[in-house]
Formats: sequence, structure tokens, C-alpha cells
Amino acid sequence: MFSDFNKNLFSQDQPVNIEIPSSADIIFVADMFSEDYCGGAEMTTDALIDSSPFEVFRLRSRDLTMSLLEQGWKKFWIFGNFSGMDLNLIPAIVGNKIKYSVLEYDYKYCRYRSPEKHALAENTPCGCHNEPQGKFVSAFYYGSKSLWWMSEKQMERYHTLFPFLGEVSNVVLSSVFDEKFFQKVQDLKRKYEDQEPDGWIVLGSTSWIKGAQDAEKWCQDNDKKYEIVWNRPYAEVLEKLAQAEGFVYLPKGGDTCPRMVIEAKLLGCQLKINSDVQHANEIWFDTEDPFDTEAYLYAARGRFWSGIKHDMSYSPTISGYATTLNCFDQSYPYEESIMSLLGFCDQVVVVDGGSKDGTWEKLQELSRGHEGLLVHQQSRDWNDTRFAVFDGAQKALARSLCTSDFCWQQDVDEVVHEDDYEKIKNLVTNFPKNVDLLALPVIEYWGGPEKARMDINLWKWRLSRNKPHITHGIPLALRKFDDEGNLYASPGTDGCDYVRCDSFEPIPFANFFTADVEQARQISFQKDNPDSEKYKEAFEIWFNSAVKEYPGVHHYSWFDISRKIRTYKNYWSKHWQSLYNIIQDDTEENNMFFDKSWSQVSEEDIDTLSERLSSEMGGWVFHTKLSFEEKTPHLTISKDHPEVMKDWIKK
Repeated sequence: MFSDFNKNLFSQDQPVNIEIPSSADIIFVADMFSEDYCGGAEMTTDALIDSSPFEVFRLRSRDLTMSLLEQGWKKFWIFGNFSGMDLNLIPAIVGNKIKYSVLEYDYKYCRYRSPEKHALAENTPCGCHNEPQGKFVSAFYYGSKSLWWMSEKQMERYHTLFPFLGEVSNVVLSSVFDEKFFQKVQDLKRKYEDQEPDGWIVLGSTSWIKGAQDAEKWCQDNDKKYEIVWNRPYAEVLEKLAQAEGFVYLPKGGDTCPRMVIEAKLLGCQLKINSDVQHANEIWFDTEDPFDTEAYLYAARGRFWSGIKHDMSYSPTISGYATTLNCFDQSYPYEESIMSLLGFCDQVVVVDGGSKDGTWEKLQELSRGHEGLLVHQQSRDWNDTRFAVFDGAQKALARSLCTSDFCWQQDVDEVVHEDDYEKIKNLVTNFPKNVDLLALPVIEYWGGPEKARMDINLWKWRLSRNKPHITHGIPLALRKFDDEGNLYASPGTDGCDYVRCDSFEPIPFANFFTADVEQARQISFQKDNPDSEKYKEAFEIWFNSAVKEYPGVHHYSWFDISRKIRTYKNYWSKHWQSLYNIIQDDTEENNMFFDKSWSQVSEEDIDTLSERLSSEMGGWVFHTKLSFEEKTPHLTISKDHPEVMKDWIKK
């Protein structure tokens, strides 16, 4: 469960010494920038920032605070090297739905940033992926909009240890070079085109992992004239490579995409490298044509920013779906329900079960006027012994016709408020990565526009990822078959649960409705509890806050109680008998509304009871016999009815 789908919840108030400019579009976080240290990662970072079509604010990872996260939570963030960052900030970044991408230069899941270096230092293989650092880093990467890697081997190593990262957008970028570099390469090649290459270059380093001693030994063993280059200005290094015969680099651990190897290749050097140069076998590099390599590298900046631009404006599509059957006869606000779906969905699918009252014809008319509305009729034998099972089958069919990234399920006596359209779009944009299904609020009106029920679940499974294994039906534990092999259900399901199509196991879900809130609701009904009214008032305040914050539906099933009682008399009792394979005789004991059989209930009886229920009760679950001695509380909702329902309510 999680507490908020839509807004920033930062609660810590740390002093801010740095101000993020309001004009900045992107905040780029790195341990160091080129003015601090001129390393490969810093040069790639500079090349990207300098080519950005957006305004970028540079922020050193050590300076990142909760206050700065709060300042910039609506902006887009890019995290390069972040070893100086407090890892305790990661839950706040992920949990508060900051939009960000990660540019991974090495192996930050390892506390040495290199598994090979770890093994050398501690004389044991790296196991950091199973330790807190690895778990923090992998969770951080999983929460990103996109992951950018230096090489395919680097990405593969991460995916082997953390397979779930494959669900994120993954792009192999390589090292990145600025415009001046490409011009410099051309200038140097022209400058030395008539000069015979001479000698080999060895990258000097005191770091074991760079393999400087092995490179020098190779030159000695192979009678190569060589020069060790170390701590020289960048321009001078390029000048030396342009005149050299070759470059030897033999790292002792995975080097994701060493710039100097690329520079040497573009400047015409022969290369002596090993398999720890992790980009060595990639198509763009392993070619005899330097133009292929240069073209790939030249396009890297544009490729990166095109991806980031997509991430910044990421707006998943939504399909809404519903089912209908004789909605005119049922007096359902199905047109209003569909119009509310069209207010925020890219596609709306309505499957009709074979209506005979004009509903199907009206649906066809609506579809001709709305391009995003797809209507389909799947007639069923509603006189079948197990007709109740068809309800879930119809929903499953409607869902299968949805083509968008996310699905919103809605019954045709439910309506989404126009204020919630944008909230739903924001919610799918920031949908939790480890969740496939969300439960959201339901306002269930009772007997008119003033009362809302609190005696039932005030949430419903509503919004889900459009994954092929998600469907509707009876959960595995409740699936039964009669003597003729027909499916029915044990009590505990309405036959429309979210289940896996392959195993019928229930789909796990996240809910805004927490256990302590449910406890407060339960206490509100305990008449012998002196605090029940206090809990009821607190619950009402909380629920009004919830429906203001979260998108949900306004449910009009019990708005007209007399209509609902007639539906129970004529349909719902048969429905539950069909679904649960039970036989209920029309007796006084089996009628939960009246102390008489349904055959003895008159229209006047229904109208009289509905008026009394509306005025004296706040709801009733008719699985048990109605008792007016047990007065049920109700909620007063501060949120207005949806605009599309105003005329319907007046009828």
C-alpha cells in the first residue's frame, strides 16, 4: 500500500543553501563536473549538458537535500555519478514520484564501483547486489523513466543481477563527445596524414584496475616503442594519439566504455585491448570503417535528448471499458457514464450483452459521434442456468479489446467527476512500477443526492496496467463446477474479480484505504462504543479528503432505492442463485427486505419501504434481514456531483 498517488509528500524541512532556478527544465546531478575534475564521465556529462535543448541546472550529488528535492519535484532530473549522494534520499525520490533518468557510468551497486576491484580488495567475490547498497541502487534504477548505459556488457551484467530492470526503458549510449572533439579529430588527422605513425601509447595509472603495468609489459614483450601518458592536458593526449602507431589498454576489470580507446580508434591507432573493454565487440565500434564509429558517436547526443524529451512528456494512454444490458429498462445513467469516460480516456470500449430495449441502438449512435468509442455486441443466453458467470466474461471481453497502456474499468451506473480527469492522467504517468492494479474511492449515494453510504467497501479495483495476463473472472480458490461441468462460484466473489487468465490467481493490488482507516470505519458502527460518533466524524473528514485527493467514481446504484428493490425482486436474487449454485424458494425467510415472500410484495410496499430507507437509514447490506432498529450512519460528501449528472439527478 502507499499513501498518495498524485502529490509531493516531502515532510522534512532542511535548510536550503542552493536555489534551483525556476527557469531550469532539468536538474543534472553528478559527483563532479569538468570544472572539478576532467575524467571520462565528466567529459560525457559536459558534452550532454552543452548539447541540451533544455535549460539544465548542475547540482553536485553531495549538495542534494530533501529541501532541494522538494524545490525541484516537478522538474526532470538526470542522475549521473552520485556516490556523494545520501542514499537515504532514494526512497523519497522514488516514493514521491519525481521524474528522473539515470546515466550509469560504472557499477554503483558495488561499494567499490567495480566487482573486480571489490574481489581484489576483500579477497572474496562481490556480493553487493544482495546487500543494502545494491538493493538501494537497484530500487533507484527501477524507479527511473529510463536507464542509460555505457555498454551492452555493462547493461547485461546489471540485468543478470537485477532482472526487473529489464522492465525499465534501457538504452546503450556509450561515451559522448562534444562538437569540438569531432572537429579536433578531423584537424589532427589532416595535420598528420603525411606523417608516419610512431610508437605506442600506454595510459599511465597507479590504479590496479587500469592495468598499466600489463600494458607496459605487452609493449616490452612485443618490442614496441612506447610512451606512458599520464596527467597530461587533454589536447596534448589527443595530439600524441594522432601521431602514434597504436594504443594499448588492458584493464583488469570491466571498463564500461573507456573514452581513450575510442579516441585512439578515431585518430587511426592500432588497438591492443582485452575483453574488459566492454564496448569492444559492439557493432558501431568493431568495424573497419571509422565513419561508422564516428557517425554512431556523433548521433549520441541527439539520441539521448530525444529519449529524455520523451521521458519528460511521457503520457501513457488509457482505455476505459464497461458493459451494458438493457440500460433503459434499468434506468442506468449509462450515457453519462460513457461521456465521463470519454473525458479522460484515449479509447472507450463498451460491450453490450444483447440489449432489447434500445440500449444497443443508442450505443451505435454514440459511437458514430465519438471517434474514440468502440461498441461491440456479444449476445448471451441470459436464461442459462449459469448466466451470472457471463457478467465476468463480458468484462473480460471488453478488457481484451482495449489497446492502451492502462485500463480503467467502470460500471454504467458509475460516473467520473470532471475534476478527476487530469488526476487520472497524472496517476498513470506516475504509476508505481511494482504495482499492476490500484483500488480507488467510490462514493455510493443512498436514496438521493445528499447521503453516501459508509456500510460497504468505499474502494474498488479500478485502474490497471494493460497486461495480457490480467482479466476478469472467478478466483481459483472460489471456482466450482456443478454436475454438468458448468462453472459457478463459492461466496466471496461477484464473478468479476481481477485474476490471471492462465491460473485464475487474484491480481495483487495497492489501496489508498489502510487498515487503521478501516478500523475507524468499523468502530463508527459500534453503537455501544462511546467513541463511535467521534470515529465517524474523523472518518468522514478523512474520506472527504481522500475523494478530493484521489480520482474515483460517483456510484448511483442506490440513488433510487425503489428502483434498486425492484431489481432485487426481478433480477438480483436470481443472479446470486445462478452464481453460487443455490436454490432459494420465494419465502419470507429468504426475502431480506420484507417480512413476506416476493410474490406478496406490492408496488406500494416497495415505494413505502424505499422512502423509509432513504430517510431513516444510511445504507444496508441485504445479505441479512433488514432491521430498522440498527440505524446505519452515512457520510455527507463535500464534493459536488459530476456536472454530467446534474440533469439526471433532477429527473
